[in-house]
Amino acid sequence: QVQLVESGGDLVQPGGSLRLSCAASGFPFRLYRMSWYRQAPGKERELVASISTGGDTNYADSVKGRFTISRDNDKSTVYLQMNSLKPEDTAVYYCNTKIIKSPWTTVDYWGQGTQVTVSS
Repeated sequence: QVQLVESGGDLVQPGGSLRLSCAASGFPFRLYRMSWYRQAPGKERELVASISTGGDTNYADSVKGRFTISRDNDKSTVYLQMNSLKPEDTAVYYCNTKIIKSPWTTVDYWGQGTQVTVSS
């Protein structure tokens, strides 16, 4: 079965850095786009960054220039390098992929999330 396991969340001071990891299994990782989302308390889950099978990336405006998404297909792992962290980056960060089950059905898979807290 599809599994996504995030790690790397922590408490960090403003201006600090963290690297999140998401280890994937149960599907052909190299064939699927991978994404990071986040959800802050009282807010909707939002897309932070995604990376295509070919390595093309896109980012939310709020993180452009500070966050970098990357993938290692040999390790079936996607990363999110977060620099210059701000208090507003505080959220639970989730790994996501969308698996095509049929021509009419795509299923979202999520990890359990990892907490990132940016505070002095």
